[in-house]
Amino acid sequence: MSYGYPDSVRSNYGGANPYGANYGGSNTALNVNPYGDDAQEQGTAEARGPPVFRARDRRQGAYGQVGPPSAPTSQYGGFTRSRNNVDELGEDGGPQVNRPTSLERSQAKRRSGGKSFAQRSPTRPRAGGAGAGAGAGYQEEDGVKQIEDVLAIIQEHWNFMMDEKCVPVQVALQLMDNSSLGMASRYPEFKAIHQQLQNALKAIVNEHHQGFNSSIGTFHAIQTSIQTSLQMLRELREKLLSAKTALSSTKPELKSLAQKSREYDEALQTLNQIENIQAIPEKVEARISDKRFITAVELLQDGLRLIRQPKMEEIGALRDLRVRLSNLEQTVVDILIEELHSHLYLKSPYCESRSKQHANQYSKGIAPRSGNTATDVRGRKLHEYLEKLESESSAMQDDTTRIPEANSFDYIQLLVESLNSLGVLEVAVDTITQRLPVELFKVVEKTSKDIDKQSLGKLRRKEDQDTMNFTNPAKVALLEELLGTLYAKFEAIAEGHRVVHEVIAGILKREGLRTSSSLTSGFRELWKLFQSEIRSLLHDYLTTNSNNSSRQGQAGDRTGNVFSRTQRDKTKQIFKLSNMDPKSTDMASEREDLDLILKSSVPGLVSDTKRSDITNLNSSTTTVDGGATGHKLLVEPNVFNMGALLPPSLIFLNRLREIVPPTSDIALSTLTSFLDDFLVNVFLPLLDEALEEQCARIFIEADAFQQDPQWSSHSEKPIFKGTYQFLRLIVAFCEMLDILPHDQAFSQLIINQLVIYYDKCCGWYKAKVSRAQPHPRTGGRQKMSAALIEGGEIRDIVSAIMQSDEAIVPELLRKEAALLIRSSDAIHIEEMDIVSDKKNIAALCLLATSMRWLAGKFKRLGKVTPEATKSSRRESSGKSQDHRWTLVTGAEKQSKTLKIYLPLSDESKVAYDGLVTSFQELATNALRMLHVEIRCHVIYHVTRSMARTFLLNQEHNDPDPEVLALNTDILDFDEEAGDYLEDQQRGFIMNGLSTLLDDLLLHFAPKIPIMNKNGCGRLQLNILVLQQNLKNVEPTASLPRSALYYGLCASGPEAIVAEARAKGKDIGFTYEEMKTLMELSYSETLQSERREVAVQAKRGLDENVLALSEYIW
Repeated sequence: MSYGYPDSVRSNYGGANPYGANYGGSNTALNVNPYGDDAQEQGTAEARGPPVFRARDRRQGAYGQVGPPSAPTSQYGGFTRSRNNVDELGEDGGPQVNRPTSLERSQAKRRSGGKSFAQRSPTRPRAGGAGAGAGAGYQEEDGVKQIEDVLAIIQEHWNFMMDEKCVPVQVALQLMDNSSLGMASRYPEFKAIHQQLQNALKAIVNEHHQGFNSSIGTFHAIQTSIQTSLQMLRELREKLLSAKTALSSTKPELKSLAQKSREYDEALQTLNQIENIQAIPEKVEARISDKRFITAVELLQDGLRLIRQPKMEEIGALRDLRVRLSNLEQTVVDILIEELHSHLYLKSPYCESRSKQHANQYSKGIAPRSGNTATDVRGRKLHEYLEKLESESSAMQDDTTRIPEANSFDYIQLLVESLNSLGVLEVAVDTITQRLPVELFKVVEKTSKDIDKQSLGKLRRKEDQDTMNFTNPAKVALLEELLGTLYAKFEAIAEGHRVVHEVIAGILKREGLRTSSSLTSGFRELWKLFQSEIRSLLHDYLTTNSNNSSRQGQAGDRTGNVFSRTQRDKTKQIFKLSNMDPKSTDMASEREDLDLILKSSVPGLVSDTKRSDITNLNSSTTTVDGGATGHKLLVEPNVFNMGALLPPSLIFLNRLREIVPPTSDIALSTLTSFLDDFLVNVFLPLLDEALEEQCARIFIEADAFQQDPQWSSHSEKPIFKGTYQFLRLIVAFCEMLDILPHDQAFSQLIINQLVIYYDKCCGWYKAKVSRAQPHPRTGGRQKMSAALIEGGEIRDIVSAIMQSDEAIVPELLRKEAALLIRSSDAIHIEEMDIVSDKKNIAALCLLATSMRWLAGKFKRLGKVTPEATKSSRRESSGKSQDHRWTLVTGAEKQSKTLKIYLPLSDESKVAYDGLVTSFQELATNALRMLHVEIRCHVIYHVTRSMARTFLLNQEHNDPDPEVLALNTDILDFDEEAGDYLEDQQRGFIMNGLSTLLDDLLLHFAPKIPIMNKNGCGRLQLNILVLQQNLKNVEPTASLPRSALYYGLCASGPEAIVAEARAKGKDIGFTYEEMKTLMELSYSETLQSERREVAVQAKRGLDENVLALSEYIW
């Protein structure tokens, strides 16, 4: 574990030579305290000032960079000489053997600049006391002793953190856990150990860095002396050999002069060539600064060709120059590759227009058809460039009349031609292929962050908090903007790779070389990565199963053992070097020094935009969850995001057809096949699972069968909240299907959910109409009204009343009343047989309205389409392998119509219509039940009222309590029906009650054992109260027969006979009813205790009954 130390400290104190890699080439390794920040944490903000860094002369490294010479690709490097010529020339100006360029030759200097100990930084702890960065009373001990003590403590108490399998995030979470299983109580101890380790490392550095610097200088001096001695010995040996040869040979004067003349000429030529070679680096640097790479490459190759001649190889003084030119060659290669990547992946400011010109195509939302792309092809700048490309006939030359980067395609060709001139074209192609995944990842990451910065505030202001808002316009717009921008960049990147492909193919043909797959397969690799990125983006924004499974796995392990380790999800990034603070003082200082060196070496090569790569790679995992690819997710993953994700993807794939090289191994017909596989194998199961989950969530909500608070915004009458949420889900699904290619598999998912919701509603209805206990006589578990409408004559006549004209409704109501009275005589209605709770009545009314409203919506939603019919035929014929969803562009159909519908085939339309009919039947069944339920209330209360005695000792001015209860029930029914049902449905339930009441009051007359005048008066009061209450529900309601009937009873036997004599058979009552009425009139006297009164009453009853038979029969 690193515990947050800088990389330089970890490498220097890991057991290796801290100077073995760069030999003092970096001034940060020794002269900058790498633990300054940690030490300052212990001091106060007032005690420490801004860090002061001693300027240190820098010399030429491998390419002029600060870092080790083994990493030239991080920057372009510099081309200036060392700060003094002492390294190349001796004091007398003669040649001198150079020391290794990777060693620091400057004299060791104190970091304090020669100042006394008291003048050093107050944050540095002193050897004899505590500095500002140490605690009170702190005495700095020997650094080695300190580090040994700290390591002993770590091995004793924190040994588990030294294991290479230790997960820092897991330990951090345990240190933050305040539970009994956590390690939060040890967190202060952890901080103390960490600070002790920091102080120990700091002490070691402070004690030994002076010795390191001094040893380097001494080593340089020794090495220089050795090399000087060797050179002197070689020269002495050569002189001895020359002297020996001269002494042993003859010296003719003319021959000697001629030979010397030739030698002098050759020496002069060699000196001229050396002068030219020495000037080449400056010329190459100037050409590179002007972006004239072809000329720079030609100059560099000429210099390398000259310096690599055999006679130049013999000149030892040219070794440094030879090394410099070789390094310059590698640097130029690195610069060319970096410039090529800069334009391939749109890092240069000159490339912004390339992606912007394609972004408009995605904002239109219309994908071009494969046979309708001629207009776009002629307007594409790529094809205009390819028509003018002449790489097969002649090599490209620098054009000094214009800016090289102004035309990005020409600049890419210029770079490829330059790499070919250097003979490293294959190396460059391999580098491009290797860096392709990283570069594409950076493009996606940068695009996500740019879009997030532009739209995050607006999204937070407009984002709907409703969890059912699957098609949030802000989210859809954000996804469309993200994918439109990203695919536009992908398209521009593909165009750049197409240019590279065509230029390389032209070079191979021009030079007569065989086409190599290693040089021309780059576009195929790019296409594979495009597939991977598109598939990953779609998956990340559709589902979060990977995150959920990871969390569930960790949670499951914690329940077993808090110290158990789980397999880390390697797709998640837990640490990045880019997490360091780019605005810190140390980073800013080092960056300024590096930029100064690069700008002074090669002006214009390094722009400010190229430094943004470091800051653009900050991890986003600390703010929001990332997907499997590690990219930041701008919106919450949801399967319904596919409606915004698929159209731009189809547009990009169709437009990519125009860019794919004809000579590549990519078949244009298979460009969208991977997306078909994704839709079939990934999206469809995800959609099925998401739809089931969302529907189940709607079904199990506590308020699913409660009134929707916002019902007025989408319905004329109140409906269930769950019904509206379910319709919203189905409509959002259909809206997404309108964008996706039609397939019956999608429609079948909705049909399955309709069946489930219908079953839920039926189960809820049955629960509302069920008895708490079985009926004692029939054993049924349903309320009386629900049982009566299950089948039989009552169901038929109630259905006839609902569907018949008003002219025949009264006759049907009379038949219904007779059937209900007959049923009540057969099965006595108890209190458990009626729905006595007002809330349940309202709920049943809501059910009827909701199911009727939902059936109407679904009836307009289903539509038979040719695409769905073809899809159904393919499935039935088993030709699923020929199914290509992406050949049908849903975005184009969406632009033609704004109506949302569910695509159905002829077969599925039958099942769908059956479901719609089932919802309508459920609503109708609820209305039938309510129609019969109010009549069961009437029968129940009238039965209880008529069962009372009517032999009263005094007059009663109050109606019977059962009559009042019935009036309350009728008003409650009418109120709930008026609130939740339409007027026609309310009339169907409430109208006609007077017919039943009128017949019912007469039906119970024979069951009255005795009635006197006071009892008859109270019964007449009950009738009057019922009649007046019915007028509130039905203005034309009345109880004429029962009022007349019991009015005649109150008038006496003579009045009854007189009424029969006057009207005869038109009196309106049957003989049995009139006989019962006459018996009620004599019931009190017939049961008199005086025998003569009873006998006289019996005689009068018989006479009057006989008279009634004469008048009525």
